[in-house]
Amino acid sequence: MTMPHSLFRSFFLLAVLLLGTAPAYGQTAVEADTIYTMTGPPIVDGVVLVEGETIQAVGPASEVSVPDGADVREAAVVTPGLIDPRATVGLSGLTNVDDNQDQLDTSEPIQPDLRAIDAFNPQEQLVSFVRDLGVTTVHAGHAAGALISGQTGVFSTSGETIATSVRDSLTTVAFTLGPGASERFETPGTRAKSVAMLRSTLLDAQSYLEKKQNGEDVSTDLGMEALAKVLRGEVPALITAHRAHDIQAALRLQEEFGFDLILDGAAEAYLLVDELQEADVPVILHPTMTRPGGPAQNVAFTTAATLAEAGVPVAIQSGWEPYVPKTRVVLYEAAVAAAHGMDRQAALASVTRTPAEILGLSGVGTVEAGNEADLVLFDGDPFEYTTHACTVLDNGEVVSTECK
Repeated sequence: MTMPHSLFRSFFLLAVLLLGTAPAYGQTAVEADTIYTMTGPPIVDGVVLVEGETIQAVGPASEVSVPDGADVREAAVVTPGLIDPRATVGLSGLTNVDDNQDQLDTSEPIQPDLRAIDAFNPQEQLVSFVRDLGVTTVHAGHAAGALISGQTGVFSTSGETIATSVRDSLTTVAFTLGPGASERFETPGTRAKSVAMLRSTLLDAQSYLEKKQNGEDVSTDLGMEALAKVLRGEVPALITAHRAHDIQAALRLQEEFGFDLILDGAAEAYLLVDELQEADVPVILHPTMTRPGGPAQNVAFTTAATLAEAGVPVAIQSGWEPYVPKTRVVLYEAAVAAAHGMDRQAALASVTRTPAEILGLSGVGTVEAGNEADLVLFDGDPFEYTTHACTVLDNGEVVSTECK
């Protein structure tokens, strides 16, 4: 005789209780006072239902029921997993030792063949440091400081190996204009020389691409291959430029060669709002609290608000820091931007939805059905200094439970 399902389930649950384990249905229900989905107004008294690696449903508790046996977790506030849109985390490490400072190679000023995926260390302590503070995705790679410093990639902060952490092995090619591109090298020595060298390199890449397209016998050049992807529009050029005249040089290069441009750093972007609007160029802005000095001498706390109000897509980065712990935290930088005039929803979007849009990432940056279950559970307002990230889910897996 077959045992009725309800009776079987009762015996199963009793056995579970006696054994002291929880039933493994692969479902997690997050109940929160407020859910910032980043797709619309915040949901008050809401539920996010996770099935495996994916968000199955999200909505008010009156509309989303919690299944029996689900792993229920509670929070004051839930947001998407945070995205750091420009970092060197994983290439640069927590300590000041040469072994974990791979963010910039200074042997040559132009090296588009260098790949972030070949240097990223998923087990670096700095990666878990930002993960425990809610950052589930980092756009990491070679830092500013060379005319072409290398390729960037997008990585999960929870993978144990490169294979399990990489989300996109080639996201952008990183360029630098201004003093930061010349101070480490014998040449270029001036802004004009910097732009001339870049133009010459891009013209070489155009010629290389044309020969390949025409079926000519051309030896494979890894650097030219990367730049060919930029010229074909497959990969954006990420150009670090702080001063207004360096930003304008970046815009001229874009107009001449027709590549997709993401502006990086952009300390004086507030002087060129109209030009950025016309060029339809997104900005991965310097950390709000970056120290004024050098090319970034004229930074302002209000730049993020100015750009966002003008409709320029703006994400806020951590960048690279020379002091321990070698990185900033994007949530804190966004909070300070909100304190200086940026709309709070826009500020939260600057480290969630907007970087996903700028970098072309799908399935992350918002809390909606079908997306990856990257979530941060806070014990208060994420922008308050006393609030902690108490639970972090990456692809549905609970990867951090310490309130930090």
